[in-house]
Amino acid sequence: MLLLMSVSKVTVVGCGYVGMANAAMLARVCPVTVLDVEEWRVKRVNDYCSTLSDPYIHQFMIDHKLDLSATLDKQEAYKGADFIFISVPADYDPETNMFDTTVVDAAVHDALFSNLTATVVIKSTVPAGHTSLLQERHQTDRVIVAPEFLRENSALRDSLFPSRIVVGGCHSRVDGFVSLMKMCVLADDTAILSMSSTEAEAVKLFANTYLAMRVAFFNELDSFALDHALNTQNIIKGVCSDDRISDGYNNPSFGFGGYCLPKDSKQLLANYKNTPQTLIGAVVSSNSARQEFIVDELLKAQPSTVGIFRLVMKEGSDNFRESAVQNVLKRIVEKGTRVVIYEPFLEQKHFLGAEVISDLARFKRTADIIVANRNSDHLLDCQNKVFTRDIYREN
Repeated sequence: MLLLMSVSKVTVVGCGYVGMANAAMLARVCPVTVLDVEEWRVKRVNDYCSTLSDPYIHQFMIDHKLDLSATLDKQEAYKGADFIFISVPADYDPETNMFDTTVVDAAVHDALFSNLTATVVIKSTVPAGHTSLLQERHQTDRVIVAPEFLRENSALRDSLFPSRIVVGGCHSRVDGFVSLMKMCVLADDTAILSMSSTEAEAVKLFANTYLAMRVAFFNELDSFALDHALNTQNIIKGVCSDDRISDGYNNPSFGFGGYCLPKDSKQLLANYKNTPQTLIGAVVSSNSARQEFIVDELLKAQPSTVGIFRLVMKEGSDNFRESAVQNVLKRIVEKGTRVVIYEPFLEQKHFLGAEVISDLARFKRTADIIVANRNSDHLLDCQNKVFTRDIYREN
């Protein structure tokens, strides 16, 4: 077991929102080297700047003297590290109905062969059973998995004050990782859940699929209310007043989206290959039904031009990967209605068959209906045009 004070260096591979959050958290207590393939990210870190649009991380880097550097050089990154965190993407491949773990597998391989003693910690989301497969492939117990449960725009805060720490793998390696985490997190009573690597991977997939299921449930509640001219908020309040159901995560939207929920629920469904199920498949398919219903509703007014206000998933985010509103946009375009987009983070003039308008005032004038997954103060002067299912003005 690695003692806390003996951690000489941690390497974080990948500087997306998982990697950047982990690097900042770790660099408060020990030296951290970030390895990334993007030169601009390496430069940002070496200039002591975050690679993310996250005010909390920016302020944290101001308030704390972090021992943090970044490099493009693998050998430099891996040399002398006691722990190597793998935080690279494993995107869902619709052709195979599985995660494409090529980048993760390559990073694990490089880490193991470049550093013969470090504990390699997979932070990326991988299929259930994948860490065990890597342990067997490389004939080592040095690979463990510790899935992340981070929210966008709150990645560092969630790292410092985690709801729980889930980790799976060889006990001696896990113990060293847990000791490191206890030194890094700011919460005193964080639950430590140690289990097999496959169980840890399953926790992540089931947790995110449950969240997707909850989003889908309240979206279908809203579809029913809208179809029958009922007050959605009254129904939600009545349902969520039951302590067994509780409040929260119940604000209707155009579907669950973002980088994690869609792909993780699909991966979990793929893991059910030989196991009977109906619910997981229903969760995966629920988005399509919801988005088709939304498009039919907003096109009942026969608008000549539909405006899409923001593609990002959350207020304050700069990320619109797999955002639910993109699927709404595609369906409207397919039905032949003109679409314009207002999204400050888009630099191109056209996106998915729609014109991008950078001037908000002109966007408002151009659109007959403005579609907003989440309402905004920027739309207060044209609420008569806004189509949204956002009740609580929450992300």
